[in-house]
Amino acid sequence: MDGPRPQPPQALGLRHVLYEKQPPAARVTINRPGVLNALNFATLREMSRAFEDASWDDAIAVVVLTGSGDRAFCTGADLDEQAAFLRKPRDYWKWMGAFIEAQDRLRNIGKPTIARLNGLVVGGGNEFNLACDLAVAADDVIIRHVGPVRGSVPAAGATQWLPLVVGDRRAREILFLCDEIPASQALAWGLVNEVVPRTELDAAVTRLTQRLTGTLPEVTRYTKQQLNFWRDLSWHLTVGHARDWLTLHAGAPETQEGIEAFLEKRPVDVAAIRARLAEGASTEFAWGPPTRTCPSCGARHLPEQFTHCGKCGSRL
Repeated sequence: MDGPRPQPPQALGLRHVLYEKQPPAARVTINRPGVLNALNFATLREMSRAFEDASWDDAIAVVVLTGSGDRAFCTGADLDEQAAFLRKPRDYWKWMGAFIEAQDRLRNIGKPTIARLNGLVVGGGNEFNLACDLAVAADDVIIRHVGPVRGSVPAAGATQWLPLVVGDRRAREILFLCDEIPASQALAWGLVNEVVPRTELDAAVTRLTQRLTGTLPEVTRYTKQQLNFWRDLSWHLTVGHARDWLTLHAGAPETQEGIEAFLEKRPVDVAAIRARLAEGASTEFAWGPPTRTCPSCGARHLPEQFTHCGKCGSRL
Protein backbone atom coordinates (compact mmCIF):
# COMPACT_ATOMS: atom_id res chain seq x y z
CA MET A 1 0.00 0.00 0.00
CA ASP A 2 1.29 3.46 -0.83
CA GLY A 3 1.74 5.63 2.20
CA PRO A 4 3.25 9.01 3.06
CA ARG A 5 6.51 9.37 1.18
CA PRO A 6 9.28 11.76 2.21
CA GLN A 7 10.79 13.75 -0.63
CA PRO A 8 14.27 15.05 -1.46
CA PRO A 9 14.31 18.66 -0.20
CA GLN A 10 14.76 20.04 -3.71
CA ALA A 11 11.54 18.33 -4.81
CA LEU A 12 9.46 20.50 -2.48
CA GLY A 13 10.10 23.67 -4.49
CA LEU A 14 10.84 25.84 -1.45
CA ARG A 15 11.90 29.47 -2.00
CA HIS A 16 11.72 31.10 1.43
CA VAL A 17 12.92 28.15 3.48
CA LEU A 18 16.12 26.11 3.28
CA TYR A 19 15.47 22.45 4.04
CA GLU A 20 18.41 20.10 4.47
CA LYS A 21 18.42 16.44 5.38
CA GLN A 22 21.57 14.76 6.58
CA PRO A 23 20.23 11.71 8.42
CA PRO A 24 19.72 11.34 11.28
CA ALA A 25 19.06 15.11 11.41
CA ALA A 26 17.13 17.62 9.31
CA ARG A 27 17.42 21.39 9.41
CA VAL A 28 14.70 23.89 8.50
CA THR A 29 16.04 27.42 8.02
CA ILE A 30 13.83 30.48 7.62
CA ASN A 31 15.64 32.08 4.70
CA ARG A 32 14.64 35.74 4.63
CA PRO A 33 17.68 37.46 6.18
CA GLY A 34 16.94 40.76 4.41
CA VAL A 35 13.82 41.18 6.59
CA LEU A 36 15.30 39.52 9.70
CA ASN A 37 13.59 36.24 8.81
CA ALA A 38 10.11 37.71 9.26
CA LEU A 39 7.20 35.41 8.47
CA ASN A 40 5.02 36.04 5.46
CA PHE A 41 2.24 33.75 4.25
CA ALA A 42 4.42 31.91 1.74
CA THR A 43 7.13 31.22 4.32
CA LEU A 44 4.66 29.74 6.78
CA ARG A 45 3.25 27.46 4.09
CA GLU A 46 6.73 26.28 3.16
CA MET A 47 7.62 25.64 6.80
CA SER A 48 4.57 23.39 7.07
CA ARG A 49 5.64 21.40 4.03
CA ALA A 50 9.16 20.92 5.39
CA PHE A 51 7.87 19.89 8.84
CA GLU A 52 5.47 17.42 7.24
CA ASP A 53 8.24 15.85 5.18
CA ALA A 54 10.58 15.59 8.17
CA SER A 55 7.79 13.97 10.16
CA TRP A 56 7.29 11.32 7.48
CA ASP A 57 10.99 10.56 6.99
CA ASP A 58 11.93 7.63 9.23
CA ALA A 59 15.62 8.32 8.59
CA ILE A 60 15.27 11.62 10.44
CA ALA A 61 15.50 11.45 14.22
CA VAL A 62 15.88 15.14 15.14
CA VAL A 63 14.76 18.39 13.49
CA VAL A 64 16.59 21.70 13.96
CA LEU A 65 14.81 25.01 13.31
CA THR A 66 16.86 28.17 12.76
CA GLY A 67 17.15 31.37 10.72
CA SER A 68 19.51 32.51 7.99
CA GLY A 69 22.43 34.76 8.79
CA ASP A 70 23.55 35.86 12.22
CA ARG A 71 21.19 38.76 12.92
CA ALA A 72 17.87 36.98 13.51
CA PHE A 73 16.33 33.62 14.28
CA CYS A 74 12.89 35.01 13.43
CA THR A 75 11.26 38.38 14.12
CA GLY A 76 7.64 37.29 13.79
CA ALA A 77 5.06 38.55 11.31
CA ASP A 78 6.25 40.41 8.23
CA LEU A 79 4.82 43.88 8.87
CA ASP A 80 5.12 44.90 5.22
CA GLU A 81 2.69 42.10 4.41
CA GLN A 82 0.59 42.89 7.49
CA ALA A 83 0.13 46.44 6.18
CA ALA A 84 -1.92 44.99 3.31
CA PHE A 85 -4.33 43.53 5.85
CA LEU A 86 -5.33 47.08 6.86
CA ARG A 87 -7.22 47.22 3.56
CA LYS A 88 -8.43 43.61 3.58
CA PRO A 89 -8.53 42.30 7.17
CA ARG A 90 -10.13 39.00 6.20
CA ASP A 91 -6.81 38.02 4.59
CA TYR A 92 -5.31 38.05 8.08
CA TRP A 93 -7.55 35.04 8.88
CA LYS A 94 -5.78 33.14 6.10
CA TRP A 95 -2.33 34.20 7.33
CA MET A 96 -3.20 33.12 10.86
CA GLY A 97 -4.40 29.78 9.54
CA ALA A 98 -0.98 29.23 7.95
CA PHE A 99 0.71 30.22 11.21
CA ILE A 100 -1.44 27.76 13.19
CA GLU A 101 -0.78 24.96 10.72
CA ALA A 102 3.00 25.48 10.86
CA GLN A 103 2.90 25.54 14.66
CA ASP A 104 0.81 22.37 14.83
CA ARG A 105 3.03 20.49 12.38
CA LEU A 106 6.14 21.46 14.35
CA ARG A 107 4.74 20.48 17.75
CA ASN A 108 3.29 17.24 16.42
CA ILE A 109 6.24 16.26 14.25
CA GLY A 110 6.74 13.05 16.24
CA LYS A 111 10.44 13.52 16.96
CA PRO A 112 12.55 15.90 19.07
CA THR A 113 13.05 19.44 17.80
CA ILE A 114 15.77 21.97 18.60
CA ALA A 115 15.54 25.73 18.17
CA ARG A 116 18.96 27.01 17.10
CA LEU A 117 18.72 30.64 18.19
CA ASN A 118 21.25 32.56 16.14
CA GLY A 119 19.94 36.12 16.53
CA LEU A 120 16.87 38.18 17.39
CA VAL A 121 13.89 36.15 18.60
CA VAL A 122 10.82 38.40 18.47
CA GLY A 123 7.07 37.82 18.74
CA GLY A 124 6.04 34.93 16.53
CA GLY A 125 9.69 33.96 16.35
CA ASN A 126 9.64 33.21 20.06
CA GLU A 127 6.44 31.24 19.57
CA PHE A 128 8.32 28.99 17.16
CA ASN A 129 11.11 28.78 19.73
CA LEU A 130 8.55 27.72 22.35
CA ALA A 131 7.04 25.17 19.95
CA CYS A 132 10.39 23.36 19.81
CA ASP A 133 11.31 20.86 22.51
CA LEU A 134 14.73 22.33 23.31
CA ALA A 135 16.63 25.51 22.50
CA VAL A 136 20.29 26.45 22.22
CA ALA A 137 21.14 30.15 21.97
CA ALA A 138 24.19 32.17 21.06
CA ASP A 139 25.24 34.32 24.01
CA ASP A 140 24.37 37.61 22.29
CA VAL A 141 20.80 36.62 21.42
CA ILE A 142 17.86 38.79 22.51
CA ILE A 143 14.30 37.49 23.02
CA ARG A 144 11.40 39.92 23.04
CA HIS A 145 7.67 40.40 22.55
CA VAL A 146 6.46 43.77 21.30
CA GLY A 147 2.66 43.66 20.72
CA PRO A 148 1.50 46.12 23.42
CA VAL A 149 4.19 48.72 22.61
CA ARG A 150 4.38 48.36 18.83
CA GLY A 151 0.71 47.74 18.03
CA SER A 152 1.62 44.69 15.99
CA VAL A 153 0.15 41.21 16.33
CA PRO A 154 -0.61 40.31 19.97
CA ALA A 155 0.88 37.04 21.13
CA ALA A 156 -0.96 33.82 20.24
CA GLY A 157 1.11 30.92 21.46
CA ALA A 158 3.26 32.87 23.89
CA THR A 159 0.18 33.81 25.92
CA GLN A 160 -0.62 30.12 26.32
CA TRP A 161 2.90 28.69 26.69
CA LEU A 162 5.02 31.29 28.47
CA PRO A 163 3.19 30.78 31.81
CA LEU A 164 4.00 27.06 31.54
CA VAL A 165 7.66 27.71 30.75
CA VAL A 166 8.63 30.70 32.91
CA GLY A 167 5.70 31.05 35.33
CA ASP A 168 2.70 33.35 35.29
CA ARG A 169 4.30 36.52 36.72
CA ARG A 170 7.31 36.38 34.44
CA ALA A 171 5.08 35.66 31.44
CA ARG A 172 3.08 38.80 32.22
CA GLU A 173 6.30 40.79 32.61
CA ILE A 174 7.53 39.59 29.21
CA LEU A 175 4.25 40.27 27.40
CA PHE A 176 3.22 43.53 29.09
CA LEU A 177 6.55 45.33 29.43
CA CYS A 178 8.11 44.04 26.22
CA ASP A 179 11.65 44.31 27.61
CA GLU A 180 14.61 42.73 25.85
CA ILE A 181 15.59 39.43 27.46
CA PRO A 182 19.30 38.67 27.01
CA ALA A 183 20.38 35.07 26.53
CA SER A 184 21.75 34.75 30.07
CA GLN A 185 18.40 35.79 31.53
CA ALA A 186 16.54 33.51 29.12
CA LEU A 187 18.65 30.63 30.39
CA ALA A 188 17.96 31.48 34.05
CA TRP A 189 14.22 31.70 33.32
CA GLY A 190 14.09 28.44 31.36
CA LEU A 191 13.35 29.97 27.96
CA VAL A 192 16.39 28.18 26.55
CA ASN A 193 18.33 25.08 27.60
CA GLU A 194 21.87 26.17 26.78
CA VAL A 195 23.75 29.38 25.98
CA VAL A 196 27.11 29.26 24.25
CA PRO A 197 29.48 31.69 22.51
CA ARG A 198 28.33 32.32 18.95
CA THR A 199 31.34 30.49 17.53
CA GLU A 200 30.29 27.37 19.42
CA LEU A 201 26.59 27.40 18.50
CA ASP A 202 26.74 24.76 15.78
CA ALA A 203 28.93 22.46 17.87
CA ALA A 204 26.46 22.70 20.77
CA VAL A 205 23.50 21.93 18.48
CA THR A 206 25.39 18.96 17.02
CA ARG A 207 26.15 17.57 20.49
CA LEU A 208 22.51 17.84 21.50
CA THR A 209 21.38 16.28 18.21
CA GLN A 210 23.70 13.32 18.74
CA ARG A 211 22.37 12.75 22.26
CA LEU A 212 18.77 12.85 21.07
CA THR A 213 19.57 10.45 18.24
CA GLY A 214 20.55 7.92 20.90
CA THR A 215 17.00 7.68 22.25
CA LEU A 216 14.42 5.08 21.23
CA PRO A 217 12.16 6.63 18.55
CA GLU A 218 8.78 5.21 19.59
CA VAL A 219 9.27 5.86 23.30
CA THR A 220 10.55 9.36 22.53
CA ARG A 221 7.57 10.08 20.27
CA TYR A 222 5.11 9.06 22.94
CA THR A 223 6.99 10.97 25.63
CA LYS A 224 6.75 14.07 23.44
CA GLN A 225 3.03 13.48 22.94
CA GLN A 226 2.41 13.35 26.67
CA LEU A 227 4.62 16.35 27.36
CA ASN A 228 2.56 18.32 24.85
CA PHE A 229 -0.65 17.88 26.87
CA TRP A 230 -0.84 21.24 28.68
CA ARG A 231 0.42 23.20 25.71
CA ASP A 232 -2.05 21.52 23.36
CA LEU A 233 -4.90 21.99 25.82
CA SER A 234 -4.33 25.73 26.23
CA TRP A 235 -3.55 26.23 22.52
CA HIS A 236 -6.62 24.48 21.11
CA LEU A 237 -8.96 26.11 23.64
CA THR A 238 -7.84 29.62 22.71
CA VAL A 239 -6.15 29.87 19.31
CA GLY A 240 -9.40 29.78 17.31
CA HIS A 241 -10.69 32.72 19.33
CA ALA A 242 -7.36 34.50 18.83
CA ARG A 243 -7.55 33.93 15.08
CA ASP A 244 -10.99 35.53 14.81
CA TRP A 245 -10.22 38.38 17.24
CA LEU A 246 -7.01 39.24 15.43
CA THR A 247 -8.82 39.15 12.09
CA LEU A 248 -11.52 41.52 13.32
CA HIS A 249 -8.86 43.90 14.66
CA ALA A 250 -6.43 43.65 11.75
CA GLY A 251 -7.63 47.04 10.50
CA ALA A 252 -8.21 48.67 13.90
CA PRO A 253 -6.66 52.08 14.71
CA GLU A 254 -4.15 50.62 17.18
CA THR A 255 -2.95 48.13 14.59
CA GLN A 256 -2.87 50.82 11.90
CA GLU A 257 -0.82 53.15 14.11
CA GLY A 258 1.61 50.38 15.01
CA ILE A 259 2.21 49.34 11.41
CA GLU A 260 2.44 52.92 10.14
CA ALA A 261 4.94 53.74 12.89
CA PHE A 262 7.03 50.75 11.86
CA LEU A 263 6.96 51.69 8.19
CA GLU A 264 7.73 55.35 8.98
CA LYS A 265 10.48 54.34 11.46
CA ARG A 266 9.04 56.37 14.36
CA PRO A 267 7.72 55.59 17.85
CA VAL A 268 4.11 54.49 18.23
CA ASP A 269 1.96 57.43 19.42
CA VAL A 270 0.42 55.67 22.39
CA ALA A 271 -0.30 59.01 24.11
CA ALA A 272 -2.66 60.12 21.32
CA ILE A 273 -4.62 56.86 21.48
CA ARG A 274 -4.93 57.08 25.27
CA ALA A 275 -5.96 60.75 25.04
CA ARG A 276 -8.79 59.83 22.68
CA LEU A 277 -9.87 57.12 25.06
CA ALA A 278 -9.87 59.54 28.02
CA GLU A 279 -11.99 62.00 26.02
CA GLY A 280 -14.59 59.31 25.42
CA ALA A 281 -13.85 59.09 21.71
CA SER A 282 -13.93 55.79 19.88
CA THR A 283 -10.64 53.94 19.71
CA GLU A 284 -12.16 51.09 17.74
CA PHE A 285 -12.77 53.32 14.68
CA ALA A 286 -10.35 55.92 13.31
CA TRP A 287 -13.11 58.54 12.78
CA GLY A 288 -15.78 57.22 15.11
CA PRO A 289 -18.39 54.51 14.59
CA PRO A 290 -20.01 54.50 11.12
CA THR A 291 -23.50 55.57 12.19
CA ARG A 292 -24.27 58.74 10.17
CA THR A 293 -26.39 59.09 7.03
CA CYS A 294 -25.99 61.90 4.50
CA PRO A 295 -29.24 63.93 4.27
CA SER A 296 -28.45 64.93 0.67
CA CYS A 297 -27.51 61.71 -1.13
CA GLY A 298 -28.53 59.13 1.46
CA ALA A 299 -25.06 57.61 1.81
CA ARG A 300 -25.05 55.48 4.96
CA HIS A 301 -22.51 54.29 7.49
CA LEU A 302 -20.50 57.51 7.51
CA PRO A 303 -18.16 57.96 10.50
CA GLU A 304 -19.55 60.09 13.34
CA GLN A 305 -16.67 62.57 13.22
CA PHE A 306 -17.12 63.39 9.51
CA THR A 307 -18.45 66.90 8.92
CA HIS A 308 -19.05 66.36 5.22
CA CYS A 309 -20.25 63.41 3.17
CA GLY A 310 -17.41 61.49 1.59
CA LYS A 311 -19.60 60.63 -1.43
CA CYS A 312 -21.33 63.88 -2.45
CA GLY A 313 -19.44 66.41 -0.31
CA SER A 314 -22.54 67.84 1.38
CA ARG A 315 -22.26 69.11 4.94
CA LEU A 316 -23.61 66.61 7.49
